[in-house]
Amino acid sequence: MMITPSAFVMNTYFCSFLRALLLRVDLLWLLLYYFATLFVLGFFILANLEPRNPLHRPKNYDLFFTSVSAATVSSMATVEMEVFSNTQLLVLAILMLLGGEVFTSMLELQIKKFKLLETNKAHFNSNGSTDLENDSNSSKSNMDLTYNSMKFLGFIVLIYFLTVHIGSFTLVSLYINLVPSAKEVLSNKGLNIPVFSIVTIISAFANGGFLPTNESMMVFKKDLDLLLILIPIVLLGNTLYPVFLRIILLILRKVSNTEELEYVLKNHSDLVYGHLLSGVRCRFLGLTSMGFICVQFVLLIFMEWKNLKSWRG
Repeated sequence: MMITPSAFVMNTYFCSFLRALLLRVDLLWLLLYYFATLFVLGFFILANLEPRNPLHRPKNYDLFFTSVSAATVSSMATVEMEVFSNTQLLVLAILMLLGGEVFTSMLELQIKKFKLLETNKAHFNSNGSTDLENDSNSSKSNMDLTYNSMKFLGFIVLIYFLTVHIGSFTLVSLYINLVPSAKEVLSNKGLNIPVFSIVTIISAFANGGFLPTNESMMVFKKDLDLLLILIPIVLLGNTLYPVFLRIILLILRKVSNTEELEYVLKNHSDLVYGHLLSGVRCRFLGLTSMGFICVQFVLLIFMEWKNLKSWRG
């Protein structure tokens, strides 16, 4: 396909505008624009898709509220989830995916990396004729290492993000297909297994709270194995994400001790990635999180002991 001169000019102007926007606008405002775009696009797409039952179409303000809630992973709904069609459920899953903390942190890292690259170019172009050539080369080398380390970290986070989602989707889909009780629940509700698996995994990882069933996971209270599959996914995408990220980096150092990897592990504060914590802070975070989980579990067992005894009886 040939690109016309007008299309080329428009593309050039758009790239220049995008570059100027990323460089001159503060990161906070960029994120606000990003989420506002998600809200509006999500609403228009949901409003133009047919629900499961056309006679029970949600009102526009309910759809907009649902779009905002999904994109901000705040897990508040004004309509029952089984009202939505499979396509609408996938749109909600995409909104949760794009608004999740791990995904938005990847976007922040890419923007910071782009700004660092452009700042480096501007700095060395303006100081090309300096007499302190050795100092300039050393400074350039350090900036290049920082940029390459941010690029390396972004790649690791992306692989982590994709691996967790793909692996979790495979496990949940296999479980539902192999366990008759879980498959029967979805069959009775007329839910598609792949769609249910996608929405559930993304919602668990992003802590979105939206599930394709009206009863959330209560309808699977007898499928203990399914709940056990989802528990680590919730932790991988939320509280313990920094812990697992550092564990992965430490494992990689055992395999390949590259310069960028060492820089990421030793200079986490210079990369300005909020989820990249020091080893000490990761240990404290992991112990604190597991401690709270254990306390909550013991309290739950204590408070529901009579109900558990009657259920077993």
